[in-house]
Parts: sequence; C-alpha cells; structure tokens
Amino acid sequence: MSTYDFPDDLLQAQRAWYTAYRQLAQEENPSQTTVLRRTLQRLSVRIATHPYWATVPGRAPAARMALKQQTWEPDPAEARR
Repeated sequence: MSTYDFPDDLLQAQRAWYTAYRQLAQEENPSQTTVLRRTLQRLSVRIATHPYWATVPGRAPAARMALKQQTWEPDPAEARR
C-alpha cells in the first residue's frame, strides 16, 4: 500500500466530515440536521476540490481511500472535548 503525505488542512477537513456525519446519525432535531447536512456539503466540496489531488494524478482514487482510512478514527484531541 502506498503512503501519502496529506496536508494538515485536508486531514482536518476529512476528520470534521466524519464528526459531522456521526453527529447527524444521532441527531433528532430537524433544524440541527439541516445544519449538519450543510456542513457535510461544504466539507465534501472542500475535500473534493483540494489542490492536493492534482499532485497524485492516476492514483487519486487510492489516495482518497487512504485519506478516509487514515481519518476514520476520531482525532484523540477531539475526543477529549
């Protein structure tokens, strides 16, 4: 498996996406679900259009999966909040 040197802002955006996704899965308040869905949309655009993807031509799908795998677990600093 290849290793990728993801920029910090891309890692943070993907972690934030997973955090919002997990919150949405547990949310019952309709007005809050709207906010979380919009957050997911903004983060999805930020992740998908990040300039980093231009540096891995031909390997972008593998790099995207590696990013997801690397950020799936919650950030330990975030868990302490």
